[in-house]
Amino acid sequence: MLDLRIGFIGGGAMAEAITAGLVAQKAADPGSIYISDHKAPRCAVLEKKYGVRASVGKSFVRDTDVVILAVKPQVIKAAVAEVQPLLKDGALVISIVAGLTLKDLESFFPGHAVIRVMPNTPLAVGAGMSAYACGSAVTERDASIADAIFAASGFAIHVDEHVMDAVTGLSGSGPAYAFLMIDALADGGVAAGLKRPYAIQMAAQTLLGAAKMVLEQGRHPDVLRDQVTSPGGTTIAGVRVLEQRGVRGALIDAVLAATEKSAELGKK
Repeated sequence: MLDLRIGFIGGGAMAEAITAGLVAQKAADPGSIYISDHKAPRCAVLEKKYGVRASVGKSFVRDTDVVILAVKPQVIKAAVAEVQPLLKDGALVISIVAGLTLKDLESFFPGHAVIRVMPNTPLAVGAGMSAYACGSAVTERDASIADAIFAASGFAIHVDEHVMDAVTGLSGSGPAYAFLMIDALADGGVAAGLKRPYAIQMAAQTLLGAAKMVLEQGRHPDVLRDQVTSPGGTTIAGVRVLEQRGVRGALIDAVLAATEKSAELGKK
């Protein structure tokens, strides 16, 4: 368990996902997790649900070892203006703000180690995927803290910053693509005669199982697909339709579009 005080600036969905993962995996003491949100009712919900300390104010930052910036990109400058004067010496600053570069972070928080992270919402159920890039002042201990916070609820990898937009386009936005696929597969099941609850469960479990095979067996997805695709069978009939309808190309283009959008946000 991390023996640190962790503070979140912003109490939205991603901050909650990280908090949920930390608490569920017992990676941090809920009493050592602080969350600031501009809505008092939201703070009350987070406190009741996770046992953390949530408030509208940010005074807790003075005693916080790790500050995680989890606000929308358009309000980051206002958040920095409030937080920067309160940071104690040696505090580690972690940002999950899309498009915010290490250069920006180091200019906002001179003298502090900064880490840029792109997580995704499955952190909330212990199945997240996070990638982090480190600023010039980051030590091995700092990096290990970031790794521990995000790997507690899934996987975390250290990457060079120049690929962070691609990370955003793939794993950051990827859960939405997966939800869309689950919904579409379930619709297909309903059209074929299945009851909706069964169809959703089958679609979700099928994607989960396929993902676990890729991660745990270490084989290329093409190899695993071929194992399911018998000559002249049902699977190849379905795969043929997916290829004809351009599903592969659509997914590639979705990742690229989200990557480009992330790069645009970083220029603003």
